[in-house]
Amino acid sequence: MRVVLVATRNPLNIGAAARAMSNFGFLRLRLVNPYDPAFREARSAVGASALLAKAEQYDTVAEAVADCTLVVGTTAVGRRVLQHPLKRLEQGARLIRKRLASAPVALLFGSEKFGLSNEALSHCHWLMRIPTREENISMNLGQAVAVCLYELVRDAKIARETGKPKLAAARDVERITAMLLEALRASGYIDRRRVADADERIRRLVRRLNLLDRDANLWLGILHQILWKLGSRKDPKEE
Repeated sequence: MRVVLVATRNPLNIGAAARAMSNFGFLRLRLVNPYDPAFREARSAVGASALLAKAEQYDTVAEAVADCTLVVGTTAVGRRVLQHPLKRLEQGARLIRKRLASAPVALLFGSEKFGLSNEALSHCHWLMRIPTREENISMNLGQAVAVCLYELVRDAKIARETGKPKLAAARDVERITAMLLEALRASGYIDRRRVADADERIRRLVRRLNLLDRDANLWLGILHQILWKLGSRKDPKEE
């Protein structure tokens, strides 16, 4: 499990998240553009200073989730119009536990003020929410991390998947997305439609395909051939 905090503003919340991770046995913390670079000294990381010291920093969400086959975003929803399937915490935790038996999973949390941006959400396969009351839907970031991780370990018997094919890692899915966008622009498809959030729509579309790891290279080869025919790439035989 990779717990990914995106654009977190308060270093105390990062420390609290690290403490919750240490409580429940999750040791891979990743941060995307944290607001305060001094987060590694957060006093709220009681018993989790080593975990916090090893936290990995990234410039983009794509880099932070590159090695994961499942990327799940968290949201309080509110008035937001969602473009992803939304699951309650208990349902989402069951699905995450199953995937963790065979592959890395990223669980994303957004900034305290705005949550996850639409661009960050476009990297997710689906979203998960904690069932809070409508009158007060949002939780403190550290508390939200603790609640989600507790739900993941609440059933000690982790479900295991056997005989199921391995899904493509996020890094390969993002490469496929980038090449598909390049092909759509080279063909004029995106220009004709003039959709402002075209990149995010295409990224979500590709992730809904749940591509298999064994098929990723095939799709990359197909898209490379298309781009070559469109004049955007060199002949694959020459590379």
